[in-house]
Amino acid sequence: MSIVFSAIVPHSPFLIPSIGRENLELLKSTELAFKKLEENLRLSDVETIVIISPHGVVQSNSFSMNLSPEFTVNFEEFGNLTTKMLLSGDIGLAHKIRERMETRAPLQMISDSNLDYGSGVPLYLLLKDTPNIKIIPLYYSGLDLDAHFKFGQLLQREFMVNKERIGVIASGDLSHKLTKNAPAGYSAKAKKFDKMLIENLIKQKTENILKMKSDFIAEISECGLKSILILLGVLDGMKYRSEMLSYEAPFGVGYLTMNFKL
Repeated sequence: MSIVFSAIVPHSPFLIPSIGRENLELLKSTELAFKKLEENLRLSDVETIVIISPHGVVQSNSFSMNLSPEFTVNFEEFGNLTTKMLLSGDIGLAHKIRERMETRAPLQMISDSNLDYGSGVPLYLLLKDTPNIKIIPLYYSGLDLDAHFKFGQLLQREFMVNKERIGVIASGDLSHKLTKNAPAGYSAKAKKFDKMLIENLIKQKTENILKMKSDFIAEISECGLKSILILLGVLDGMKYRSEMLSYEAPFGVGYLTMNFKL
């Protein structure tokens, strides 16, 4: 099997100790969940991580793959000039995916060696002790939910014909409107969305997630659903167990960490 690791992770910059400082204590559950994922990742002998982020180049009618021989993780946009990491890109696998999917899916190649924080935060936490793992950053599109799930299904086919041991990570936060002091304001529907999504992930009811209404999704202001649906497409038809490692929302934003045991 080529897919040996998969997970959903949040990407709050507060998880970086030098940024979060005292706020990190409020994310203790998520911090511990990342440590469990880091151990699982190491035991899986992953060679390449494909990370799906909402904070890179998002094009209206096309998915984007970031192709670069090296990537720099830094958090300068958050005032941190010292925390950095250098990671290698998997040029070979990225080229194979592009060639095979050229006529099957709207996929454009970009090249930006500076990783967005949606990729950088989880990769820094998961790879700080194993920086030799290669990466391929992916960014979702403005297309509908069904298109993202189908794109994940196409990716699965490409992963399964390759010899590399691949990990797939969906980076994204759930509702940003869970409390009255949340950064995007408050919505009474926010908790319902997070609960519904988590329940359907645990029960593996992807069809229910795909049926979510666009106005409902827009109301609660999330940034993880499309990343998650690409991952679910990658896992479609495979036997796995959903393991929720943590869920918390100390700042009014839902942070879910979930491992999919293959």
